[in-house]
Amino acid sequence: MSRNRVLGTAALSCLIPLTLLAGGATASAAGSDYEPEMVAALARTLGVSDTAAVQRLDREAGQQRTLADLVAGGVRVDGAYFDQSGKLTVNADRAGAAKVRSAGLAVRTPARGEKALNAVQADLDRLAAERAPAGIASWGVDVASDVVTIQVVDRNRPLASAFLAEAAKHGSAVRVEQVAQPLSTQAAVYPGSKMTINGGSGYCSVGFGARTSAGTQYLVTAGHCVGNLPTLHYDGTRFAKGTSTRYALGRDSVDMGVAKIDSGNSITTQVGTWGAAGLISVKGGSRGAVGASVCKSGATTGWTCGSITGYNQTVTYTDPNGGPSTVVRGLGKSSVCTMGGDSGGAYISGNQAQGMTSGGPTNQQCTFNGGVQNGKSSYFQPLGDALSYYGLTLNVR
Repeated sequence: MSRNRVLGTAALSCLIPLTLLAGGATASAAGSDYEPEMVAALARTLGVSDTAAVQRLDREAGQQRTLADLVAGGVRVDGAYFDQSGKLTVNADRAGAAKVRSAGLAVRTPARGEKALNAVQADLDRLAAERAPAGIASWGVDVASDVVTIQVVDRNRPLASAFLAEAAKHGSAVRVEQVAQPLSTQAAVYPGSKMTINGGSGYCSVGFGARTSAGTQYLVTAGHCVGNLPTLHYDGTRFAKGTSTRYALGRDSVDMGVAKIDSGNSITTQVGTWGAAGLISVKGGSRGAVGASVCKSGATTGWTCGSITGYNQTVTYTDPNGGPSTVVRGLGKSSVCTMGGDSGGAYISGNQAQGMTSGGPTNQQCTFNGGVQNGKSSYFQPLGDALSYYGLTLNVR
């Protein structure tokens, strides 16, 4: 039997619940740039018609193209985000505000803006570089609120208290929120995974395929999934070998890594959805703005959806075995529900690849193929940053 294998971009269980297969979206999605299955899934999770779902995706994509044109035309943009009504709001100075408005986008002159918030974020990252501030779950830029938000689990722990005291020096640029659960990476040890680590019981979810200029094929994944440069197995057979990671347990890290695909194997350019929405074509990797719709496919929770809620997020991941915590920088944040084993799984907005699951609240519970689930959150490694760092080009359909 040939060992040539084509791997889906999300690991799929052999027990796909056929009752969850979507259908009936073809007519309303006809003529659009989106997969009918993607339209059906988004419509169902948002509680709208297929036509309304297509219109929402089109509005988001159109406004982001307009923003790109403004930037190319010389408008100085200091961050942008979708508001609750779906309008893209742009941070611009007075010189650019008129151009933004005439282009049909909303405009705001913020007290700080994304550049200043990134400087605050960088300062907080420096504080945590030597030792993870145990008791602090995360901190990151919230462009819509024009602050850096710090999420605290236990402010009475010495390192957390010291971190907050230093953060307070930034005044109103910092907002502190209390959260109930610490964060953890999501490479849980469960049997039966479609992407097992070293062929054992630990597993992650398959991410996106990419290539070098010479055509060498790689899997782009969460760094902690290939922390010790393991072999990766699909359905009992090896298909890749970890070659690089920027994740180091207990140290200041970035959660990106790559694995070289073995000869005769490949990663498809369609994201699997665990029977919820068929296969979703990957047609590009343009980064979605804050507020954009996004869905994720993962080995534990299947197909779950929400919106992008932030970028440039730094988190503190706790070690379930009692080891040192790990600070991870440069993550995206979303309202997508994830659990252990979803790590590395593919995030996609419309047909644009966004990133790979990194982690989330430790005891968060998700409904399998649950679509949008209120009050949930997760963090992802932005794909574009990983592609740039490793010099790779995304494989698209």
